[in-house]
Amino acid sequence: MKSVGYAAQTSDKPLQHFSFERREPGEQDVQIDILYCGVCHSDLHLARNEWGGSVFPMVPGHEIVGKVAKVGSKVTKFKVGDTVGVGCMVDSCKHCENCDDGYEQYCDNGFIATYNSEEKQTGGMTYGGYSNNIVVTEDFVLRVDDSLDLAGVAPLLCAGITTYSPLRHWGVKAGHKVAVVGLGGLGHMGVKLAKAMGAEVTMITTSPSKVSDAKRLGADHVIISKNEDEMKAARNRFDFILNTVAVPHNLDDYSNLLRRDGNMTLVGLPAEPHPSPSVGVLIGKRRSIAGSLIGGIAETQEMLDFCAEHGITADIEMIDISTINDAYERMLKSDVKYRFVIDMETLSA
Repeated sequence: MKSVGYAAQTSDKPLQHFSFERREPGEQDVQIDILYCGVCHSDLHLARNEWGGSVFPMVPGHEIVGKVAKVGSKVTKFKVGDTVGVGCMVDSCKHCENCDDGYEQYCDNGFIATYNSEEKQTGGMTYGGYSNNIVVTEDFVLRVDDSLDLAGVAPLLCAGITTYSPLRHWGVKAGHKVAVVGLGGLGHMGVKLAKAMGAEVTMITTSPSKVSDAKRLGADHVIISKNEDEMKAARNRFDFILNTVAVPHNLDDYSNLLRRDGNMTLVGLPAEPHPSPSVGVLIGKRRSIAGSLIGGIAETQEMLDFCAEHGITADIEMIDISTINDAYERMLKSDVKYRFVIDMETLSA
């Protein structure tokens, strides 16, 4: 099947227009015409091979919203014309303990990523959402509510589920005091979701300039982490901390803010390790530090339904696909509030 998109041909060259072929839909496949694709910071890391293991040419993109164009003969969950989404995974082994439990993101044999993974069906590489279409097995396609702004839904497929999953796992609910560290693509979703769950939400940021925006997004309080008095006053306050910062920093500064039995979950992946946390800080109040990676398909659907119920979408800036390289440079400067989304109508044949 003829397809077009934008691809990184090498790690040191700008993305450019790219023609390629996808497999024809099989019996259990869904073919999707892509309307919008969010731009994730991991797209930049992989396109520039900053984490290693990148295979070129690469078509990035794993925050996909589109319309079903064709379904295989055994597809039962979707029909032509449905509005759907595809996130960070397009397949998994489907038979390990984690897959059986609905945690495909932790597949013991490694899930098949939406791009830069070996495709089961063809043995070739998966190509992502910076393109006009995609073919995905129906078990990894998600329903999207048409009542939401569809461009704003796209980042929910990564930024939304990355923040929703730990909030749900650690049981955040009404009455809980929750802090979100870092106001960016992940952090702004963390604030919206925790607030919708009924929590009292505090944004912790290094930037005084972000105070008003944090409150606009739903934060009840804002702490400037560089202010020692504010940080000291917040000690032993929070039931849960969602730490979205992806650069190395002193975790003890935030662990000290947890109450007894409080947890801090890390969802940012720094290029270098954090300084080792103090065991004493954890032992003193039976605190814990955890990590979390996106969510399984069932939980991602739950997140999309939750967002539809509460009218939650990402704050976005829409871009033409021809400006993707400029968007990458702006991402490096944190010059976006809070997620770029590509309008695929701007992609020429």
